[in-house]
Amino acid sequence: MKSEDDVIILGHGSGGALTNQLIKDVFQEAFENPILDELLDAAVLEVNGGRVAFSTDSFVVDPIFFPGGDIGKLAVCGTVNDLAVSGATPLYLSTGFIIEEGLPIADLRQIVQSMRKAAQAAGIHIVTGDTKVVGRGSADKVFINTAGIGVIPEGRRLSPRCIEPGDVVLISGTMGDHGLTILAQREGLSFSTPVESDCTPLNRIAKAVLDAGGDGVRCMRDPTRGGLATTLNELAVQSGRGILIQEEEIPLRREVVGACDMLGIDPLYLANEGKVIAIVAPEVSGDVLGAMRGLPEGQGAVEIGKVIAEEEGLVLLETELGATRILGMLEGEPLPRIC
Repeated sequence: MKSEDDVIILGHGSGGALTNQLIKDVFQEAFENPILDELLDAAVLEVNGGRVAFSTDSFVVDPIFFPGGDIGKLAVCGTVNDLAVSGATPLYLSTGFIIEEGLPIADLRQIVQSMRKAAQAAGIHIVTGDTKVVGRGSADKVFINTAGIGVIPEGRRLSPRCIEPGDVVLISGTMGDHGLTILAQREGLSFSTPVESDCTPLNRIAKAVLDAGGDGVRCMRDPTRGGLATTLNELAVQSGRGILIQEEEIPLRREVVGACDMLGIDPLYLANEGKVIAIVAPEVSGDVLGAMRGLPEGQGAVEIGKVIAEEEGLVLLETELGATRILGMLEGEPLPRIC
């Protein structure tokens, strides 16, 4: 990004290496400050002696309706989840709509009602918003922005900087369900067993993790754009640690594996919208895993690896054959507009 001839490409929105480079070279360079430079899912702000988490996200998914959800549910869950994995109790959301001329009001009503249900499920309130309408061809049906605020309890600190060698990597369930669902809808693919997005609010499971693990919970993330592999790479870079994961322990639906094999896509780079990664101290990993499995959204929770002192900033994958390879960050854009 040093040449004036460079332009934005779809890969800059992938959540992978190009996204990270864009953030570093353009946005961080312009907006640099200690809060932003933490690069957490939500900014942690000091307010009147307490701490709040503040996050924002925009949603441009295509198609806007899909099995397991729609753009409205996705918008609420996406911001709630960023707050929850930051250790906050989500409280309030704003929402902004950019609506293309010609969108059926029935579709807009369905989206808004979906947002209402998702907000009720997460125990939060949508308290302010904005609406803009643009001409035909200036957008694609509807784009939604949400911003959220939550409260962080005193003494709680979650950060990749807290990660230590020996810590355990847990995930709450199968990977790649949302990404494959969007791909299937977009390309007209069908499977013998229907695949649905995992879109769901994570504040309940995040609270269970924190209640069970206490100070032993180092950090949490929801592996959205770029999938499990990219999120783990971000954690490795930010912590300055290595992460070793076991391929055979990563839960994947049979339909996801089969479709990815057919299409030449690695499921570890597919987006998730209802899963959490928790990195915890080994002495609390059993309690945290049990707490995750005690909830419907965490019944598939497993341990997939550990943090290592070697290979700083890298993620290593131990294959089922016993070989070890570097699992890099997503390059390019194999699946555009998944959130």
